[in-house]
Amino acid sequence: MYTRELIEHFAVRVNAVYTDFNQTLFILSVLDDSWEERELKDRYRHIAHVLGATLPRDYGQAVGVLDQLAGESRGFPYMFFPEYIAMFGLPHWDLSVDALRRYTVICSSEFAVRPFIEQDQQRMLAVMLEWAQDPDEHVRRLASEGCRPRLPWGKPLRSLIADPTPILPILERLKADPSEYVRRSVANNLNDISKDHPQLVLSLASRWQGTDKGTDWIIKHACRTLLKKGEPEALRLFGFGDGDGNGQASALVEITGLTITPASIRLGEEIRFSFRLSSPEPASFRLQFAVDYVKANGKTSPKRFHLPEHKQFCGTETVEKRLSFQDYTTRKHYPGEHRLAILVNGEEKAATSFMVGE
Repeated sequence: MYTRELIEHFAVRVNAVYTDFNQTLFILSVLDDSWEERELKDRYRHIAHVLGATLPRDYGQAVGVLDQLAGESRGFPYMFFPEYIAMFGLPHWDLSVDALRRYTVICSSEFAVRPFIEQDQQRMLAVMLEWAQDPDEHVRRLASEGCRPRLPWGKPLRSLIADPTPILPILERLKADPSEYVRRSVANNLNDISKDHPQLVLSLASRWQGTDKGTDWIIKHACRTLLKKGEPEALRLFGFGDGDGNGQASALVEITGLTITPASIRLGEEIRFSFRLSSPEPASFRLQFAVDYVKANGKTSPKRFHLPEHKQFCGTETVEKRLSFQDYTTRKHYPGEHRLAILVNGEEKAATSFMVGE
């Protein structure tokens, strides 16, 4: 993404609006001896740092230069725009916050806004509450995404992890947003909160339930971690129980005939597993399978995966699934004995093992 061509082209564009810009210094400083070893986020942080040394010393003038370039600087590669604001703009609050609002439209200011929350949480969340009414969906999404307590790739907001209640007015304002882009962010924010304050999210979900279809989607997606864990109150909230709705469908459901073929594979290959699902009475439940993956140190780490949900299921059904052991950027596989289990509403009902070789 961050190619020499992109860096050189950007330098030419900067020079066109700021004639004192030293293109050669900028390019050499960005593409330094450590460039090839830098990971993605470190690269755009590094570009922002170099801009701090090559744009005008006056912060307001520097932001003015970036503003002239923003219209043709759209997409993830230009995350160094808001990163520049986060790096150098904290002493210039109003100018910086306005810039974050503008730059979130061209890329995203979700990471860059977090130092401002840490510096003055009450003040920044008040601004974000206003952003939640902005005509632009990117700005409304920033209102939610920027204050996620456990935003992936972002620095955890320790104060909001401990007490997320200051976030709730923003999420209340966005719970029926017309944009799916915004609603997904609201759900992800609540899912973050559920990891530390499950009862708070369950109470809010119960209160929001039935508002409209979009909000109902938000609360179910927000409770996905609680549902994955088989939290009884979350299961009841979304109707995953027996005929009486008491959340005990797993007592009715039987899993039999769990088989894995082949029983031994090599790294990069796949297994196929199947089992019979049966219930003598109508039952509603979430079906999952869990794999205890072998780690590099030989220990195992469990991960759960979704299978189709069942509402008022009665009778018998055969379920079949494939599972690949090809390496991905998000998971590397290791040889050893793995365990696979089938869960109903979070309760393990059957399990077996298989081998993964070199």
